[in-house]
Amino acid sequence: MDADIIRQLAELDRLPYAELKQKWVGMFGVEPPGYNRIFLIKRLSYRIQELAYGGLRPETRSKLDDVLDAEGFDQLGRPNAEAKPQMPGDGIVPGTVLVREFQGERHTVTVLADGFDYRGKPYRSLSSIAREISGCRWNGPSFFGLRGKGKTTVTRRGKDGK
Repeated sequence: MDADIIRQLAELDRLPYAELKQKWVGMFGVEPPGYNRIFLIKRLSYRIQELAYGGLRPETRSKLDDVLDAEGFDQLGRPNAEAKPQMPGDGIVPGTVLVREFQGERHTVTVLADGFDYRGKPYRSLSSIAREISGCRWNGPSFFGLRGKGKTTVTRRGKDGK
């Protein structure tokens, strides 16, 4: 990594919040979202490296834009005013990640606006994923611990994707 890039990244940690906001305006051309200092530092760090070394491939950027738009967020991860999160039939907000350990293997499912993603394949219901994992019929929400007792972790990605 270039010494100048390393210096710029290290400098971000020492900047006051007001200067981070000014730097944001300089790099993005818009006022920063009202997130905390850590978010601004992470996003500015990415932007510095993106400008120096290039960003995402066009096809990756297009797919990401489609996902953000479908989930009601703009390019900076801010909720679109007119977009309200839609919930699939199980009432789970899109973007939620369900994690289930079954027979010693960890299984991760991402909730989409129109269903679920498991191992890169779209599914209409949690029950079909539970059947895929276990080999027998299950009530999907029960299998993933959304009803009753279970070993499921439910997380929501933050605004910076982490």
